[in-house]
Amino acid sequence: MNVFIIGVTGAVGGLLARKLSDRGDAVRGLVRRTAQLAQLATQGIDTQVGDLAALNADELATMVSGSEVIVFSAGSNGGDKAITDAIDGDGVNKALRAARLAGVERFALVSVLPESWRERDLGEDVEHYFAVKKQADIAVTRSGLNWLILRPSLLLDGDGVGTVSLGPAEFHGEITRDDVAATLAELLHEPGIGRQILELNTGSVPIKEAVRAVRH
Repeated sequence: MNVFIIGVTGAVGGLLARKLSDRGDAVRGLVRRTAQLAQLATQGIDTQVGDLAALNADELATMVSGSEVIVFSAGSNGGDKAITDAIDGDGVNKALRAARLAGVERFALVSVLPESWRERDLGEDVEHYFAVKKQADIAVTRSGLNWLILRPSLLLDGDGVGTVSLGPAEFHGEITRDDVAATLAELLHEPGIGRQILELNTGSVPIKEAVRAVRH
């Protein structure tokens, strides 16, 4: 499989790139700095330099051309509103347009559980982040592409355990980024997965089994 990852240097995107590369997939991605090219090349990951916020859809379409699937795992993590708009909002819309221009039919978005941290007073920037993420989810579902939205619960560092709880609706808890990346890699390799919103939490079901259970 030829996969293009927007957010390939991020925590989830980087783990996903390595897992896909280990499976023999051709992995490409977008980086912001030339210095990042050599490091990713040692992992067998082909990257192109560009700032998602500054690129237009035509430029991004040229970069993603030839891919079988685009994975969007970039995100602002609830920071400044302008950055959230540029990455989580406009960035997703730009990537969707680029996919259509380049003829890439599959598009996977790493989103967020809407219930995340609802017990807390999150502040205006984070509330804005959740609103923009919701708008992006809607844009993906209306894109006409063969889309997938994965909504993980609170992300943790550390080694994955290899078991999850995956379905159309899940409780908000916590899960390692490693297990998120492993689940997404498995989802991308399952042809029966498409036009689905899936939520992901820690659980007791082996990842391959969990993915098989949600395919059409």
